[in-house]
Amino acid sequence: MDLHNLGDLTIYSQSIVNQDGTTYFLAHSGGELAKRLGIIGDSAGFDGSVHNPSGALLCPLSAQNCTLLRERLPWLNPSPLGLKTSAGFGDRLGLATPGHVLALQAALQGASDPADVAPIFAQQSVRENARTGRPPRQVLDDAVWGVFESGWRGDWGADADHLKTFGDADEFAAAGFTFFTVDPGDHVDNEAHAASLAVLKDKLAVLPWKDLEDSREELYARYLGQTFEVETISLSFDEEHLLRAACKYSSAIRHAVHMYRHLVDSMGDRPFELEVSVDETATPTSPLEHYFIASELRRLGVRWVSLAPRYVGRFEKGVDYIGDLDEFEEAIAQHAAIARKFGPYKLSIHSGSDKFTIYPIIAQYTKGLVHLKTAGTSYLEALRAIADVDPVLFRQIFAFSKGRYEMDRASYHVSGDLSKVPAADDLTDEQLGTVLDQFDARQVLHVTFGSVLDWFGDQFKVGLAQNETAHYEALEKHFIKHIAPLLV
Repeated sequence: MDLHNLGDLTIYSQSIVNQDGTTYFLAHSGGELAKRLGIIGDSAGFDGSVHNPSGALLCPLSAQNCTLLRERLPWLNPSPLGLKTSAGFGDRLGLATPGHVLALQAALQGASDPADVAPIFAQQSVRENARTGRPPRQVLDDAVWGVFESGWRGDWGADADHLKTFGDADEFAAAGFTFFTVDPGDHVDNEAHAASLAVLKDKLAVLPWKDLEDSREELYARYLGQTFEVETISLSFDEEHLLRAACKYSSAIRHAVHMYRHLVDSMGDRPFELEVSVDETATPTSPLEHYFIASELRRLGVRWVSLAPRYVGRFEKGVDYIGDLDEFEEAIAQHAAIARKFGPYKLSIHSGSDKFTIYPIIAQYTKGLVHLKTAGTSYLEALRAIADVDPVLFRQIFAFSKGRYEMDRASYHVSGDLSKVPAADDLTDEQLGTVLDQFDARQVLHVTFGSVLDWFGDQFKVGLAQNETAHYEALEKHFIKHIAPLLV
């Protein structure tokens, strides 16, 4: 049967799969925008209706049909990725995966060994779930359908991002996620960063020693006055630096250990990977503190594939790195050496989108042991596509976002200034997309995504569906710039 000649069906050619005598494909019918799973052959268990005249069963992209398709086509299931260079593609709309695949395929053409690079196509945090109204299962299913549409056959992962509670971890685990980012940032004692030695001693006395399976005397014996050689770096703890690290991070370490042990119990024999993130804290994680965190996690039996320190400089949403590049280079070299010593494990770069000036530095010092995490930049590129194809809608979204910015920015690290945002009325339709290249406007649009989706979500998604090629091309162009520098 010629799948390119099925009457009113438009077939996504990359999706066509022949497996065990049955053909599967993705299509949409006539003027409809809703995509359908097509099956010719054994369609037992799938919910759908027969298409005339082809005889194919056309099925809605439901959770039930997604589950059955994943059972038949194993590569549609996420899996652990190990130490491969990896990138997380947050997708707040559930429409971006095919564009991410295009970017990854283009970038991999220049990789020395494409098999050593892997994507995480399903990635969303609990905070983002709440703002988009998409539960973990929907996030995963949207990624599966995107993987199917684009014909991706390589390994890929699913990241339950910034988990803070057992309940949140359980919901993502039940949905089928394979990568769990534990965020113990609420348990970091930021006051310890600058506290006096006397205050630190008081804090040390009340640390959760039992949960840490430790004591003050044992802590001192492990670290105090010792020098640790890490490649070409020498690290040593005097009492002040030891107490500062212990008081700042011990409760966070305890929380990470509890989350890890819970995941071990709840996942059973299902393989999974852990990332530990302390990036959303008030002060940078020094190399000495990184050494302490890694050493203590290992002592307590935690196994992790990546760790996200709080790096020097500012990693604000949707914009380039803000800080001294020489200082960052010195710090990343030490962090990477520590990651190789205690793992090896990957350094994870959170709020990593659009940090173009530091990608070459990261690539140089991590030697491929890196995980780049992006999220809102895909939403911004979707807005860029809308600016090109529906200027009226973009103007409405832009004005609305400016009105919501001061409220919605509260939970984000951003410094965009509304007074510096260009006025849409001063721009022609052809110039509208340029606001996405302006620092302040980009952050205004970035952090207001939840409010925009509440008010304009249906119209926004219809516009993208009607202009899929423009949407995917915008994503491809943008993400090549993220991925290619890490593969050098």
